[in-house]
Amino acid sequence: MPTPIGNLEDMTFRAVRVLKEVDLILAEDTRTSGKLLKHFEISTHMHSHHMHNEHKTVTNIVQRIKNGDSVALISDAGTPAISDPGFLLTRACLENGIEIECLPGATAFVPALVNSGLPNDKFVFEGFLPVKKGRQTRLNFLAEETRTMIFYESPHKLVKTLTNFVEYFGEDRPISVSRELTKLYEETIRGTVAEVLVHFTKKDPKGEFVVVVGGKSSK
Repeated sequence: MPTPIGNLEDMTFRAVRVLKEVDLILAEDTRTSGKLLKHFEISTHMHSHHMHNEHKTVTNIVQRIKNGDSVALISDAGTPAISDPGFLLTRACLENGIEIECLPGATAFVPALVNSGLPNDKFVFEGFLPVKKGRQTRLNFLAEETRTMIFYESPHKLVKTLTNFVEYFGEDRPISVSRELTKLYEETIRGTVAEVLVHFTKKDPKGEFVVVVGGKSSK
């Protein structure tokens, strides 16, 4: 069940109805989701389901569904399983013959890709780069990627990641960095990797970021 990435008006009528009808809502952070449910007057019971407990809770959740409960999974923002918990539960349900339905809705990388101005007929979604182990190997591999690449990044790692892109992709590679999508201070900075690095070196990065990088030119 996708939830808004910022603007609550992006919640669908169907999502509100289903969250009211199910027996249980699995939420990444019940405090964050509690505000969403309160806004839409949803009183369905919630359980925590996040990256630190999902391995332990999957079996019990599957059993509840087998016993007849209907369960909805939401993350803090966007579509579950896209750089968020959800894959393990989805796989376990399918292995147990349980029907899965994913509602359409908000996800951050689609608007960032569309408004980047970079080719979007073919692209690769990388999510978050490895923090330490495997980072250099992944960047070396992606340096040869010819399709548009999409990354998620936190504000305190953005400058490091842009610096890595200059080193591995070259300072002239086209890039588009979107932050705070759908929110009050939404903005997108476009240019070369070097130009965007200078921008965020001078301006302290704030908010959640989607970084869209042009693929390697075939010329």
